Amino acid sequence: MKKIIAAAFAMTLALAAFAPDAAAADGKQGGNAVLVPASEVKWSDLPGLPGAQMAVLDGNPAKGPNHSMLKFVGGFTAPLHHHSSDHYVTVVAGTLVLTVDGKEKKLPAGSYFSFKGKKKHMTRCEAGADCILSLDVRGKWDVVADDTKPTAKK
Repeated sequence: MKKIIAAAFAMTLALAAFAPDAAAADGKQGGNAVLVPASEVKWSDLPGLPGAQMAVLDGNPAKGPNHSMLKFVGGFTAPLHHHSSDHYVTVVAGTLVLTVDGKEKKLPAGSYFSFKGKKKHMTRCEAGADCILSLDVRGKWDVVADDTKPTAKK
């Protein structure tokens, strides 16, 4: 499973490296403004990871800081992993369930979370509605799978 996830996200980064960001590609970037209506957000499937898509809005996840969106179909799960760069996330739609330090937390639309310092976590989108996340990533975007199982805190 670890190899599948690593390969899927490596392909995603490769795809992002060749895809211009949505704002620049559509000519919406002028001066100090980037305007991308929801109808013009370009979603790309994450190869090897069914049920997950990414839309790059600004920057390039393979090269450095970026603003992107992730979409997970209801019921999607990602095992224990971490990200190398600090990132700040708003749940736009659906209910995301994060497991951190063995504790599960449900985050409905409008919720916020951040992960710094390669914090390990598991991710799940509750069944019934897709989850859409808005990402503010402060460096290159990656997903590093972890084979160890989290332990519950008492």
